[in-house]
Amino acid sequence: MPALSSYRVLLAGILSPPAAALIGMKVYGHLTRASADPDKDFLFRLLATALAMTVPFFVTLALAIADRRRHGVTTSARIGLLLAVLSLALTWRPIQGAIDRTRQTRNLALQGVTAPSFDTVDISGKPHRLADHAGKVVLVNVWATWCGPCKREMPRLNRLYQERKDEGLMVFGFSDEDVELQRPFAQNLKVSYPLLTANGQVADLYRNTAKYPATYLIDRKGRLQPAPGTEEPFEKLEAAVTALLQGAR
Repeated sequence: MPALSSYRVLLAGILSPPAAALIGMKVYGHLTRASADPDKDFLFRLLATALAMTVPFFVTLALAIADRRRHGVTTSARIGLLLAVLSLALTWRPIQGAIDRTRQTRNLALQGVTAPSFDTVDISGKPHRLADHAGKVVLVNVWATWCGPCKREMPRLNRLYQERKDEGLMVFGFSDEDVELQRPFAQNLKVSYPLLTANGQVADLYRNTAKYPATYLIDRKGRLQPAPGTEEPFEKLEAAVTALLQGAR
C-alpha cells in the first residue's frame, strides 16, 4: 500500500480525463431532466457542467499539494498533475456550447436588420439566391437529418409553404450535411420547398447553429424578424408568417 500511495497523484491524473467526461455527461443529463424550461436555462446548465468537470483536476491538485508537503514533488506526481491539467481542455466543449447557443439566441432575436444573403444550390443542384425573392416573405429553416424535432416540423412547414406560397411566402431549408445524406431524408418526408446546401455562399448566421431546428423569418423588405421558437406551438409561427404576409410588421 505504501508503494501505491506514492503513485496516487499519477493515478488521479490518469483518471482525470475519463472522470471529467463522465461527470460532464451525468451532470448535464441530470440538469436537463430536472429543468422546467431547458431553452431558457441552457446557459446555466452548460456552465454548471463545465464547472463540475473541473473536479477531477482539483482532486489531483489537492493530492499533489499534500504529497509535496510530505516528501516533495516526484516525477510521477508531475506527470499525474500534467494529465489532470490536460483534462481541463474537455471543459471547452460545454463552454463552446454556451457561447454558440448565446450567439444563436441573439441572432434569432434580430429585428429590423437586413437579412444576410445567400447564393447556393439545393440538393438537386438548382441555384438559389435570397436576392431573387425580394418582396416576398422568406422563411429559412436550419435543420439536420439526425434532428427529431426537424423531422416532425418539416411536413408542417411544407404544408404552410403550399398553402401560402401564392400569397408571397417562400420557404427554404438549409443543412450543411452531405447532399447524399439529405436526399433520402427529404424524399421520405416529401418536402417540396428547396433544401439548400452549403456548396455556395451562405452567411454564418445560417451556418452557426447550436440548437436545431432554427427558423429565421425575413419580411418583404428583406429584414429579419423574430420567429417563434420551435418549442412553441407551430400555430405561433403560422401567425407570424400571416402577419408578415399582410404587412403587419
